[in-house]
Amino acid sequence: MAATLLRRGAVASRRLCPAEVLRRLVSSEAAPERAPSRTPPEMPPFDHQPRPYAGMAGAEIFEKRKAVLGPSLFHYYQKPLNIVEGKMQYLYDEHGKRYLDCFGGIVTVSCGHCHQDIVNAVVEQTKLLQHTTTIYLHHAIVEFAEALTSKMPGNLKVVYFVNSGTEANELAMLMARLYSGNLSMIALRNAYHGGSAGTIGLTGLQTWKYPIPQGEIHHVMNPDPYRGTFGSDAAAYAKEVEEHITYGSSGRVAGFIAETFQGVGGAVELAPGYLKLAYDIVRKAGGVCIADEVQSGFGRTGSHYWGFQTQDVIPDIVTMAKGIGNGLPLGAVVTTPEIASVLAQRIQFNTFGGNPVCSAGGLAVLNVLDKEKRQAHCADVGSHLVERLKSLQQKHERDVRGRGLMLGVELVTDRKEKTPAKAETAVLFEKLKVGKGGLHGNVFRIKPPMCFSKDDADFLVEAMDYAMSGI
Repeated sequence: MAATLLRRGAVASRRLCPAEVLRRLVSSEAAPERAPSRTPPEMPPFDHQPRPYAGMAGAEIFEKRKAVLGPSLFHYYQKPLNIVEGKMQYLYDEHGKRYLDCFGGIVTVSCGHCHQDIVNAVVEQTKLLQHTTTIYLHHAIVEFAEALTSKMPGNLKVVYFVNSGTEANELAMLMARLYSGNLSMIALRNAYHGGSAGTIGLTGLQTWKYPIPQGEIHHVMNPDPYRGTFGSDAAAYAKEVEEHITYGSSGRVAGFIAETFQGVGGAVELAPGYLKLAYDIVRKAGGVCIADEVQSGFGRTGSHYWGFQTQDVIPDIVTMAKGIGNGLPLGAVVTTPEIASVLAQRIQFNTFGGNPVCSAGGLAVLNVLDKEKRQAHCADVGSHLVERLKSLQQKHERDVRGRGLMLGVELVTDRKEKTPAKAETAVLFEKLKVGKGGLHGNVFRIKPPMCFSKDDADFLVEAMDYAMSGI
């Protein structure tokens, strides 16, 4: 979730073995051991005093979770963090210790934790009307939908509001099948599109898939410039899509879904030009093209407002969630009037989709992103951060990729063979308290709140260098 606050004061000079390091969390109380001449980097100053915490202790929460919550829940770090307060790009634990959030609640906090404009919008709407459904009229949903569609290119002008990215992708898949009259969906290997029975089928990572029927879903080669079979050759990957349709289907498909920047898969940006070629092939086979913008939307990439725009395409359907609400349970599907009309064949309804509180909060998010020029900020800070990260590539075995504040750092033990550095990543994971992803869990996912500064970026790089130098 966060990069740990590192302070001065290394202890003894004896170097810890990896097993010992894993047992010992890096914090302001217990810094990693280093040569006496080197001190830990210091976090940038921040003018916020967290409230004293009088709630349940983390250890007690952890035990109660085991008793009353589902056993499938997982946690980060050997000793899970009890985060009790957040302000902009920083988080605070039960002891008042500050952390630099480099993961944004899994790419969800776009504007910053407890951004005052968004808090005010949510609170004021909650005071007036906490809930009503779309069977009644309310101004908030219409205002939000108008603002959202104004950000979309082409004829993407109709919105369906839902509660999450999983729901958005389920609805998009339903639309594709109804509109095309076909069943087969095409998705990418290494993709993640949700955890429901339907979207598990779209997901292309075995770590997230239960052994259940996938339901007419085909996975094609991932156009990964770093690990992919064809490197950055978009035409070769697109040809494989065409061949898969020819040999692995009836020749007609319902749709194709892809993240432009694979999030859970390890911040993988698709080979340049791939989507334009793949979209053309899919449309010729009767399918519609779906862009999953759950993580890469709303200016996070810096260069563009939507991830798909980096590939110079306009999808038929766009799904979004996470950053759309800055932490509110909110998602959306945006499509054309023609595709949207297929849902009018039957009753289509979502109890909480378009909830007035979430709509007010979502509109406030769009306004903040515009007012604070967060897209340009992501481009500026992201370029600085990438430059700093790449300066360390010769020192540490890794791949740096992405753009804006949608970045990944993949650790390998051998630059030529690209052998995943699983054990080393596990040690650093405990030291730095960062987020990770990728099939092998060896990619640090750097996707902080979009108020992240250059000073924060410098601290992050220095902390990573400091921690890596000790392995």
